Amino acid sequence: MRGHVIRPVSAAAVALVLIAGTMAARTAPVRAATAPATAAVPAELSETTRLPDRRSVVNGDRFYSVSTEDGLYPAAGWHTNGEMGGLWTPPLKLLDGVWFGLNGAWLGKQAAAERFTAGHGYTRIAYGAADGVRAERTDVAPDGVRAGLIGITLSSASRRTVRLDVDAHSELMTAYPWGWTTPDQQAMNLPDTGAYENGGLVFREQGTPKVPNAAPHDYAALVAADRAPVGHGLGAGHRGPQEPAVVCPATGEQPKRCDDSAFGKGTGGRLSYDVTVPAGGRATVWIAVAGSDHGVSEARGALRTALRDPAALLARKIAARRAVAANTVVDLPGDRLLQQSVEWSKQNLADSVQEARDLTMRVTHEGKEYPAPKGTVARARWLGAGWPDYPWLFGTDGEYTAFATVAAGQFDPIEDHLRAIRDTSDLVNDRSGKVIHEVVSDGSVYFGANGEAGNTDETAKFPSAVALVWRWTGDPAFLREMYDFTRRNMRYVVDKLDADGDGWPEGLGNVERTGMGAEKLDNTVYTIRGLRDLADLATARGDTATARWAGERAANLERRFETAWWYGGDTDQYADSVDDPANPANDNTKIFQRHWTGVTPMDAELVRPGQVTRPLASDEHAQAALSRREQPCYTGVNGLYHSGTGPTSAEGGNKGSSCDTATSAVQSERATYSLGNGIMAVAEGNYGRLAQQRTYTTDNARIQLDPSLWEMPGAMPEIAPSPDFDPPNIDRRFTERSMVLQAWGAYGNLWPVVHQQLGVSPDMGRGRLEVVPQVPPGQSRVAGRKIRVGGGAVDVTAEAAGKSLRTTVTGRSAEAALLIGQVLPAGATVASATLDGHPVAYKLRRTARGTEVVADAGSLRGTSVLAVALR
Repeated sequence: MRGHVIRPVSAAAVALVLIAGTMAARTAPVRAATAPATAAVPAELSETTRLPDRRSVVNGDRFYSVSTEDGLYPAAGWHTNGEMGGLWTPPLKLLDGVWFGLNGAWLGKQAAAERFTAGHGYTRIAYGAADGVRAERTDVAPDGVRAGLIGITLSSASRRTVRLDVDAHSELMTAYPWGWTTPDQQAMNLPDTGAYENGGLVFREQGTPKVPNAAPHDYAALVAADRAPVGHGLGAGHRGPQEPAVVCPATGEQPKRCDDSAFGKGTGGRLSYDVTVPAGGRATVWIAVAGSDHGVSEARGALRTALRDPAALLARKIAARRAVAANTVVDLPGDRLLQQSVEWSKQNLADSVQEARDLTMRVTHEGKEYPAPKGTVARARWLGAGWPDYPWLFGTDGEYTAFATVAAGQFDPIEDHLRAIRDTSDLVNDRSGKVIHEVVSDGSVYFGANGEAGNTDETAKFPSAVALVWRWTGDPAFLREMYDFTRRNMRYVVDKLDADGDGWPEGLGNVERTGMGAEKLDNTVYTIRGLRDLADLATARGDTATARWAGERAANLERRFETAWWYGGDTDQYADSVDDPANPANDNTKIFQRHWTGVTPMDAELVRPGQVTRPLASDEHAQAALSRREQPCYTGVNGLYHSGTGPTSAEGGNKGSSCDTATSAVQSERATYSLGNGIMAVAEGNYGRLAQQRTYTTDNARIQLDPSLWEMPGAMPEIAPSPDFDPPNIDRRFTERSMVLQAWGAYGNLWPVVHQQLGVSPDMGRGRLEVVPQVPPGQSRVAGRKIRVGGGAVDVTAEAAGKSLRTTVTGRSAEAALLIGQVLPAGATVASATLDGHPVAYKLRRTARGTEVVADAGSLRGTSVLAVALR
């Protein structure tokens, strides 16, 4: 039995619960496993094995920390090699780490970590006894504060006075530049100074780097406790058990674990406290780390806020996460693992919210330049893509994550994210309509300016993200403020990115590999969807000219799509790209390379006026393509490969087995990304293939929740253990790992459950709501409550038993006209239907999911029940 614990949070006092916890049974799921058989989902997950090898992330919107699950801080991450871990207040790194010693025994070393627990909004570590004293550590990053808190709770059978030493080592540096950019962080990073003032440690970095266009700065990091120290020290080291530090080499082979990097220019200090522990009781010391890129005064204000009442800030954080958990509460009796994944994915999304102020917008041209800034964005709030190396603002990531975010009822974060993309893009790109690709938290634009290729897909997807949010929120003010940018998005794609005028835009997409044509499949798919969504937004805004232009252009591309992009033969797939780069005269050459983007025609739903919403791909081609993608040359033990294997073992590494006979110049990439699983799960659901969908929702749930696969319990990772991602994260060097927490994976679980299984499809901007569930085969019931739509919410229960279907919808202060229904099982016909016990006229709609039976339920007030008898 592996040592993993799933623990419910007690209803006892918050501070006591976090310090003491409760014991629970151990579980060790396997591939086909489900979570516990009860409907309740635990709010804590624990791990007891290989804690020094696993990373932990503690996030607030203005502070985060990255450590290992034993509470130590190896050099981690690769953007600036070894410097992406530690303690941060975006855009500034504050400390490499903070360490704790009890009577000379360091936590995580002499007092080894025995159990790590991830909770909703906090983490906790339990340590073995040191000289008869036990310690538990609780980490929390309060929202709205540029500070983090660490509570050290000591317990002993006898009354003791314990010397608690707190070591801290500074590393004040900005999130950009990185280790390989021009300039690099070596040139930008200045030496830190350390001082002891007012009972705490004060670290500063002041000056102007000798870099053209660099500005003078004043960075500060403070460390203090909720009591006065009895001693202190200053010096170059002070890394607790990681002293003397092993430094990662600047070049060459990296060790699996080192303590500092060649970029490090920090210093250290120690604070010592005498803590009286009552016999059989507990004593807690709270330590705060605060900082600012605007000088020591702001940092002191954050420190005071954090230490004024740490337990209250912890309680507030937990209350906020309980509010997150209270929305989109699903009950999936036939798939408890997926239910648990939905609950933790909601928390992952809340963990991903970040904010920075005074972003200095600077176009770096993929790190090659450091020009004068173009301007400043006063405030940006966004959903970070992944930790520890991608916690900043991306177009592509946020547009996928948007679907999960609205399904989770987290409307404000995604609205803020889209505003941040608009604001940064308009400033950098002179209001051209082009969407940036990547903006670091200090305002450095790595890629996506007008003079660069950029990613065509994220400009095309932006109107769809806005339309999605507007349909779920019904927020007219959001539509008004975002509409002009969405109109410019699609004009830019059509006017600037379609040089040959064939309708298929050129440019980079989600996959860039050797041999791809200039026109990518995913760019085409998202351009068609973007035009459809722009037409919908334009109609709502009364812009008939734009609605006509976008709608007619989309219809033309849809009519031509299958002929232009279906690859045919025995591949049963769409081409990955067209326009052979080796034959510029022929822009119709289809190129097939088995990349995951081949699934996007089945993933993208199109909203067409007066028609049922459906995906782009034809039913015939979608069924064939999805079936082929389920085969071993495309899908492995943990999900969809980035690029499937070819017909020979030399090309694809699949021991000679193949799904087709097509040849390809591109080697397969049998790495499984949580996004790829999400795309596949959504695509299966769009065509009513819920039995097949479960493979991919389970794959994502397992890498998040299966103790044999997770790195941090409950955190959706970027890449799953897979043939070409071997060894997995936990066995890799800390400077070579993928993200331990990646936001976009939630797309593959929240959206399939809420939108497809529960069938929630709002159009709240027009006061309409459709609820047309589909109960997965072999299951009898799916349910969800408090699913936010507009200014209210709905509860949905869908049941399928024998020859009857039943859909129950209850409005919670949501105002809309309700269309209620359910997808019929294959081959079933309707004998009769009643609404609230009375016969009702119904319609049968042929959709990509199958035949739907729907009825007009009038206004969404109270409870509506549609009961359908089948033949």
